[in-house]
Amino acid sequence: MIWRDLEAAAPELARLGAERLEAAGIALLGTLRANGTPRISPVEPFLVAGHLLFGVMPWSGKARDLARDPRCVLHSAVSSPDAGVGELKLYGRAVVVDDPELRARASGAWWVGRPPEEAQVFSLAAEEAVFVSWELERGRMTLRRWSPERGLTERTRDYP
Repeated sequence: MIWRDLEAAAPELARLGAERLEAAGIALLGTLRANGTPRISPVEPFLVAGHLLFGVMPWSGKARDLARDPRCVLHSAVSSPDAGVGELKLYGRAVVVDDPELRARASGAWWVGRPPEEAQVFSLAAEEAVFVSWELERGRMTLRRWSPERGLTERTRDYP
């Protein structure tokens, strides 16, 4: 499922997630190293033509990880434990974007204008999405979770 499909299946979750990604301008990408241990790396996500795009340098560890195993997780950036900003978590697979027009539509992306050998661009195909909202003053959190099997669920609980 590309981003457009998530918007259709869970519009409120996708709206909140898009707002968070655009506000932060950076997210953390989790991949799997060859030995199975996790790797976490910053990426700049761009919502373009119904896709969530991110670029990596072809010689980077995350590029090698994704070439071997496209499974990944993307987590919106959080700057403080008490910031109260929502958190988007996307679990899925990175799909290489070969379409030069789609690559070029990511206005402001570092890879625009670079040849594919200098910048690999991926679209995240989501298999599960979670958005966590925080009500700090009330000590409550709301989890909106979507997957194709369960659809959209929402649960609010106290924390910690």
